[in-house]
Amino acid sequence: MRADRVFAYGAAAGLLGDLLLGDPRRGHPVAVFGRAAHAVERRLWRDDRGRGALHTAVCAGGAVAVGALASRAVRRSPAASVALTAVATWSVVGGTSLAREARTVGRALRAGDVEAARARLPHLCGRDPQALDADGIARAVVESVAENTSDAVVGALVWGAVGSVPGLLGFRAVNTLDAMVGHKSPRYRRFGWASARLDDVAGWPGARLTAVLAAAAGGDPRGALRAWRADAAQHPSPNAGPVEASFAGALGVRLGGTLSYGGRIEHRPVLNGEGRAVEVGDIERAVRLSRRVSWLALAVSAAARSAVAGRRS
Repeated sequence: MRADRVFAYGAAAGLLGDLLLGDPRRGHPVAVFGRAAHAVERRLWRDDRGRGALHTAVCAGGAVAVGALASRAVRRSPAASVALTAVATWSVVGGTSLAREARTVGRALRAGDVEAARARLPHLCGRDPQALDADGIARAVVESVAENTSDAVVGALVWGAVGSVPGLLGFRAVNTLDAMVGHKSPRYRRFGWASARLDDVAGWPGARLTAVLAAAAGGDPRGALRAWRADAAQHPSPNAGPVEASFAGALGVRLGGTLSYGGRIEHRPVLNGEGRAVEVGDIERAVRLSRRVSWLALAVSAAARSAVAGRRS
């Protein structure tokens, strides 16, 4: 079986597995990787960019190597190769968990239980929930759904199309390292620099594809593209900017503005200033848009890999 078909069948099965099963409650491979990366960090940490780059190389390179060895072990069996790709895809995508957490916060807000929504918000993002009212929480959820559609689903599929199982595992490793050490705290300002920059590079193609597909699958394609062109570059993240701006335009809402991370206030630019304020009902709309974008990303990634394979044959 051609490698492009192995990826297409396996990735589709893995995405379907995530839809039906969600994440495992115990022993999640990403959590296992996180513990291993933390153990490496304890041995390597210094307030130094070089040590941080070594940490990134060891952890991300190790994930890629595991994927390559596993792929090599099953390469003679098409069925086993498809199964491995399916398991790898299911392990690294997180669309169902994203939707579940977003809807949990949405249900609390609809019931008027702002405290329950605040308690649940940290499962989605690192913002200070105590600084947010109900509308602020709803906006934070929509922004997290948008950004994590790229980080937790589309980016993985893009790199899976490029590098099969090693690409899937490598992308998730880089994204996880960024979440662990890539933020600008005193401990990680230098040590986490390499992880943060590598995540920016690895996330670039998936973020742009997410933005394009959000525009195509949303309710206002022109509004999505207009918001992307006008506002994305003002966002502090080179990858979250296009995704959040496109989602904002597609949903017809305003995102961005003042927010708080761990007591640190950030004044971010407004994305899609022509839109209305986010409402609780927009959480479900964002989740549905995220689902459509995820499946379209699978189709685009599989088609792109098939086209490349067809030229080579």
